Amino acid sequence: MASKNRAAGQLLRASRPIRILVAKPGIDGHDRGVLVLSRAFRDAGMEVIYAGLLASPEEVARIAIDEDVDVVAMSLLNGAHMTAFPRVAKILREQRANDIALVGGGIIPEEDRPLLEKEGISGNYGPGTPLTVIIEHVRSRVEEKRASRRT
Repeated sequence: MASKNRAAGQLLRASRPIRILVAKPGIDGHDRGVLVLSRAFRDAGMEVIYAGLLASPEEVARIAIDEDVDVVAMSLLNGAHMTAFPRVAKILREQRANDIALVGGGIIPEEDRPLLEKEGISGNYGPGTPLTVIIEHVRSRVEEKRASRRT
């Protein structure tokens, strides 16, 4: 019975709009960028959940699981991306929520991007990145995850 419920849930997720959690995992009170992103994601037809300011990585992971999101879009401007982003990824792996895509952004030095990619956090866009580029990246990542669920 559990496998039938899981299969039904997967079909439902594959047919619904992208459900995205926008989060700032850590101590960073700069929210203008994530508010702009949230609106752009919503305008692109996605269901947006905003974790609010000062959510811990543990809270971000819990919200992602509880809200059954397809993707977590994380942003930090305070330099803590190498701690907070991988922490969210680790918690999601521990909770067997590997089907949730992770996308990063903020003030991320070029040399940190490959390290974040190894943790499964893609994109890692900086200020000035066109919203269309970020939206298409999110769509692409979600489609990859949805396709891997079907196999």
